[in-house]
Order: sequence, then C-alpha cells, then structure tokens
Amino acid sequence: MAQPKKATPSDAAALGGKFDHTILVLQGGGALGAYQAGIFAGLADCGLMPDWVAGVSIGAINAALIAGNAPERRVERLSEFWDRMSAHAPFVPPAYLDPWRPMLNAFSAASAVTFGVPGFFTPRVPPPFLAPDGSIEALSFYDTRPLKATLEKLVDFDVINRKDVRLSLGSVNLRSGNSVYFDNAQMQIGPEHVMASGALPPGFPPVEVDGELYWDGGIVSNSPLWYIVDENFRLGALVLQVDVFSGAGEVPQNLRQVQERVKDIQYASKTRFNTTRVREIESLRGALRRVIDKLPKALQSDPDVERLTAISTRGTVALLHFINRHNTQSSDFKDYEFSRATVTDLWNGGLEDARSAVASPKWKEALALTSGIGIYDMTS
Repeated sequence: MAQPKKATPSDAAALGGKFDHTILVLQGGGALGAYQAGIFAGLADCGLMPDWVAGVSIGAINAALIAGNAPERRVERLSEFWDRMSAHAPFVPPAYLDPWRPMLNAFSAASAVTFGVPGFFTPRVPPPFLAPDGSIEALSFYDTRPLKATLEKLVDFDVINRKDVRLSLGSVNLRSGNSVYFDNAQMQIGPEHVMASGALPPGFPPVEVDGELYWDGGIVSNSPLWYIVDENFRLGALVLQVDVFSGAGEVPQNLRQVQERVKDIQYASKTRFNTTRVREIESLRGALRRVIDKLPKALQSDPDVERLTAISTRGTVALLHFINRHNTQSSDFKDYEFSRATVTDLWNGGLEDARSAVASPKWKEALALTSGIGIYDMTS
C-alpha cells in the first residue's frame, strides 16, 4: 500500500489541539474500510492523531490497528493489514484494461465468496447445513479464526489496554438485541472484542465474550456516532466521521445498480439519522439553556434546575464528515471485493480526500467554531 509522504504538521494539528478530544468515528463496510485507512493516513501525514477511536465492524478492526500501535507505526500496520486482505488478488491492471475492470472485480468478489480471504475468513468444510444444531459451525458460512491470528500479529493489545488512546467497539448482544460497546475505558480489550464487532451473520459466527454471544454492531447501527455524542456531551470535541457508504447517488439503470443503491441507502441512512438527531438535541439543549437563564435567581439553586443546567451545557463540537464517493466499479459486491487494485484505489481515494479537506475553507471554518455544534461535509 502506498505510504504517505512526510509533511510538516499543518492546521490539522492545531485544530485537534483546540478541543478536549479528537475523535475518529469509523463505520462498517467490509472491503470499503480501506478508504478509512487512507483517510487516517492523510490526516496522520498532516500531524493529526486522535485520542479516541470508535468503530463498528471493519471500522472496529481499523480502530484497533490505530489504537493498538505506537503513533509512528499506525499507518504501517494499517497498510500491512490491507496488503494481507488483498494478497489473494494482487494483480493491479494497467489503465488500458479499465473497460475490463468490472469483470475483474466480479472475479475477485467471487473468489472471496468461494475461497475466503486469507488472514480474515475461510469457508466452513463441511458447510453449516451439515453441522449439528446449536454448534458454532452451524451458525455461519465462514470461520473467522484467521482474523484472530491477524489481529494478534498486527495489534498490540497491551498498548490498547494502556489507554493512551480510548477505543470503543460497537457490537450487539445476540440474546437481548441491545447495542453494546466494548470500551477500554471500562474493560480490558482483547481480539475477541474486535471480532465480535465484525461478526456479521450469516457469513460470520457470533463471538463469545464473558459468556455472552455477540454479533456485528452494524445490525443495530452502522456508525458509533451516537455512542460518542452520549458519552461525553459536556466536553468539546473534533469528531472525524468516516463513512464508506454514500446515501446520495444516481438513479439506477439496471438491477445490479438497484442492489448497490439499496445497500448504500440502507447503511448510510442511519448515519444521516444520527447527525440529524445530534442537530435536534443540540437545538433543544440550547433552548433549555435559554429558558433556565430566564428563571429568577432564587430558582437557580433548585436541585432540579441545577440538574437541567448540567445537561443543557456542552462543549463546542465540530463534526467533520468524510464520505466515500469513489466508484471502484465493484457494484453491489463492493463491500466484499478485496482485490489489490480496489483496495489501493480506496486507500488512495481516502488519502487524497483527507489532504484536500485539510486545505479546504471548511476546515478553517471548523477551526473558527467557538460554540455549539457545526457539521461539515468534507468530501462534497
């Protein structure tokens, strides 16, 4: 994977230092997670490092690679991971073969479905239909034990549990159906927590953590934004949200494009809901603050008023939204198409989007934010 060139830290570092936290929020999306890695590489090139990373599914894996390595090794480890993920299809076609790219990508996706992805998952033999009911083998088409070995190789869990960087991984309890976050601020994190966040059924099996079974957090919400907003609402934060599915798109012209649009909307809609809800709640919080200010001084010390005062005040939040709008010509199978050519395109797309964002007027506008919450689309 291409390594970013060294650069003098720019306004990106200054922007991160202005807030109480710099938070990287990573959505689920399988192979599209290479775009997130490119975004991180571009921001790291500018000197910006998060002190809190939250992820779901492939976002949880990227998050663990970031939080589980020293700052100077994070891009290197991300690059190594994505090189491994794309090693089964290493051919990068020259430009004159672009007309054949959709077909080559289809072959790559078919290979992943049939043979798995080395270092990630392998097909079950025998298949789950022949396994005894109730066994873990009966619950998925693929075995994800190779991912555990990859995580143990590339992620230093001692570094994660040293808590230099906060790490939050979204999952869902299989029995209760409730969203659950594994957070190194509250517990020791191991490979099983990362794998649980990415255990998307029926492809992947549930993962047991402390006697309970967990599935991919994207089943409930594909973005950890809401968890971030709820956790520390009083603190100011620079939130860098990286989405790999775009809700906006062209009208489909055939059934394959219909399937792609459905997938994009399905996984992007919750993100749009989250940002809309953030705006609404912050508006209500401001209204509550103004009402409290109108109360007589004699009521300001009332316990109920003090409680309302506490929740009506929050720090400044700049939410910088990066959305993958790059067409890899992988259609509706783009989230499980792991060819080297596609992974490289996604990484480089994220890298360039991050660099362009840092140089844009929107970045300076976010830097100038002094109160409330500002939401900026950095890739429109």
